Amino acid sequence: MASIYDVNAEKLIKKAAEELKKDIKMPEWAKFVKTGAGKERPPVEKDFWYIRAASILRKIYISGPIGVEKLRKKYSAKKNRGYKPERVYLSSGKIIRTILQDLEKNGYIKFGEKKVHKGRIITAKGKKFLDNLSKNLK
Repeated sequence: MASIYDVNAEKLIKKAAEELKKDIKMPEWAKFVKTGAGKERPPVEKDFWYIRAASILRKIYISGPIGVEKLRKKYSAKKNRGYKPERVYLSSGKIIRTILQDLEKNGYIKFGEKKVHKGRIITAKGKKFLDNLSKNLK
Protein backbone atom coordinates (compact mmCIF):
# COMPACT_ATOMS: atom_id res chain seq x y z
CA MET A 1 0.00 0.00 0.00
CA ALA A 2 1.31 3.43 -0.96
CA SER A 3 1.71 6.16 1.62
CA ILE A 4 2.17 9.89 1.13
CA TYR A 5 5.94 9.38 1.17
CA ASP A 6 5.77 7.24 -1.98
CA VAL A 7 3.83 9.60 -4.27
CA ASN A 8 4.62 12.94 -5.87
CA ALA A 9 3.80 15.69 -3.35
CA GLU A 10 2.47 18.11 -5.96
CA LYS A 11 0.01 15.57 -7.39
CA LEU A 12 -1.13 14.58 -3.90
CA ILE A 13 -1.72 18.21 -2.89
CA LYS A 14 -3.74 18.96 -6.05
CA LYS A 15 -5.89 15.85 -5.56
CA ALA A 16 -6.39 16.63 -1.87
CA ALA A 17 -7.33 20.23 -2.73
CA GLU A 18 -10.08 18.98 -5.05
CA GLU A 19 -11.44 16.73 -2.31
CA LEU A 20 -11.20 19.43 0.38
CA LYS A 21 -13.40 21.75 -1.70
CA LYS A 22 -16.32 19.56 -0.57
CA ASP A 23 -15.51 19.93 3.13
CA ILE A 24 -14.11 23.41 3.73
CA LYS A 25 -15.19 26.80 2.44
CA MET A 26 -13.04 29.74 1.45
CA PRO A 27 -14.03 32.95 3.30
CA GLU A 28 -15.14 35.98 1.29
CA TRP A 29 -12.21 38.11 2.48
CA ALA A 30 -9.67 35.58 1.13
CA LYS A 31 -10.05 36.88 -2.44
CA PHE A 32 -8.60 40.25 -1.49
CA VAL A 33 -5.74 39.50 0.90
CA LYS A 34 -2.08 38.81 0.28
CA THR A 35 -0.66 35.57 1.66
CA GLY A 36 2.10 37.42 3.48
CA ALA A 37 3.97 40.69 3.89
CA GLY A 38 6.60 39.50 1.43
CA LYS A 39 4.12 39.30 -1.43
CA GLU A 40 3.17 42.21 -3.65
CA ARG A 41 -0.28 40.99 -4.74
CA PRO A 42 -2.99 38.51 -3.74
CA PRO A 43 -2.79 35.04 -5.30
CA VAL A 44 -3.89 34.73 -8.93
CA GLU A 45 -5.24 31.17 -8.60
CA LYS A 46 -8.91 30.96 -7.70
CA ASP A 47 -8.51 27.85 -5.55
CA PHE A 48 -5.31 28.83 -3.71
CA TRP A 49 -7.14 28.41 -0.39
CA TYR A 50 -7.74 24.71 -0.96
CA ILE A 51 -4.21 24.13 -2.24
CA ARG A 52 -2.82 25.79 0.90
CA ALA A 53 -5.16 23.71 3.09
CA ALA A 54 -4.04 20.48 1.41
CA SER A 55 -0.40 21.51 1.77
CA ILE A 56 -0.88 22.29 5.46
CA LEU A 57 -2.63 18.94 6.02
CA ARG A 58 0.27 17.11 4.35
CA LYS A 59 2.81 19.09 6.40
CA ILE A 60 1.01 18.19 9.64
CA TYR A 61 1.00 14.51 8.60
CA ILE A 62 4.77 14.56 8.02
CA SER A 63 6.01 16.90 10.78
CA GLY A 64 3.99 15.75 13.77
CA PRO A 65 2.83 18.37 16.24
CA ILE A 66 3.36 21.66 14.46
CA GLY A 67 2.12 25.15 15.30
CA VAL A 68 1.18 28.30 13.45
CA GLU A 69 4.63 29.89 13.78
CA LYS A 70 6.42 26.95 12.13
CA LEU A 71 3.85 26.96 9.33
CA ARG A 72 4.31 30.72 8.89
CA LYS A 73 8.03 30.07 8.42
CA LYS A 74 7.36 27.30 5.91
CA TYR A 75 5.27 29.60 3.69
CA SER A 76 7.50 32.66 4.13
CA ALA A 77 8.76 34.67 1.14
CA LYS A 78 11.58 37.02 0.26
CA LYS A 79 10.46 40.57 -0.41
CA ASN A 80 11.89 42.66 -3.20
CA ARG A 81 12.89 45.92 -1.49
CA GLY A 82 14.40 47.74 -4.45
CA TYR A 83 18.07 48.56 -4.04
CA LYS A 84 18.11 47.30 -0.44
CA PRO A 85 18.91 43.63 0.22
CA GLU A 86 16.04 41.16 0.20
CA ARG A 87 14.55 40.17 3.52
CA VAL A 88 12.46 37.15 4.47
CA TYR A 89 8.95 37.92 5.71
CA LEU A 90 6.70 35.39 7.43
CA SER A 91 3.46 34.29 5.84
CA SER A 92 0.06 35.49 7.02
CA GLY A 93 -0.95 33.89 10.31
CA LYS A 94 -4.66 34.65 9.83
CA ILE A 95 -4.88 32.46 6.73
CA ILE A 96 -3.08 29.57 8.41
CA ARG A 97 -5.13 29.83 11.62
CA THR A 98 -8.41 29.90 9.67
CA ILE A 99 -7.42 26.85 7.62
CA LEU A 100 -6.34 25.00 10.77
CA GLN A 101 -9.68 25.79 12.41
CA ASP A 102 -11.56 24.49 9.34
CA LEU A 103 -9.50 21.29 9.27
CA GLU A 104 -10.09 20.82 13.02
CA LYS A 105 -13.83 21.39 12.61
CA ASN A 106 -13.95 18.66 9.94
CA GLY A 107 -11.95 16.23 12.09
CA TYR A 108 -8.77 15.99 9.99
CA ILE A 109 -6.49 17.38 12.70
CA LYS A 110 -6.56 18.05 16.43
CA PHE A 111 -4.47 19.82 19.04
CA GLY A 112 -2.12 17.45 20.81
CA GLU A 113 1.25 16.90 22.45
CA LYS A 114 4.18 14.57 21.80
CA LYS A 115 6.74 14.69 24.59
CA VAL A 116 7.60 18.41 24.91
CA HIS A 117 6.17 19.48 21.54
CA LYS A 118 2.66 20.94 21.31
CA GLY A 119 0.66 21.73 18.20
CA ARG A 120 -1.69 20.27 15.64
CA ILE A 121 -1.46 16.55 14.93
CA ILE A 122 -3.25 14.49 12.32
CA THR A 123 -6.23 12.36 13.35
CA ALA A 124 -7.13 8.91 12.06
CA LYS A 125 -9.64 10.48 9.66
CA GLY A 126 -7.02 12.82 8.22
CA LYS A 127 -4.47 10.02 7.91
CA LYS A 128 -7.01 7.80 6.16
CA PHE A 129 -7.97 10.67 3.83
CA LEU A 130 -4.39 11.27 2.68
CA ASP A 131 -3.50 7.56 2.51
CA ASN A 132 -6.52 6.80 0.33
CA LEU A 133 -5.63 9.65 -2.02
CA SER A 134 -2.03 8.46 -2.28
CA LYS A 135 -3.17 4.88 -2.91
CA ASN A 136 -5.36 6.12 -5.79
CA LEU A 137 -2.46 8.12 -7.26
CA LYS A 138 -0.09 5.16 -7.33
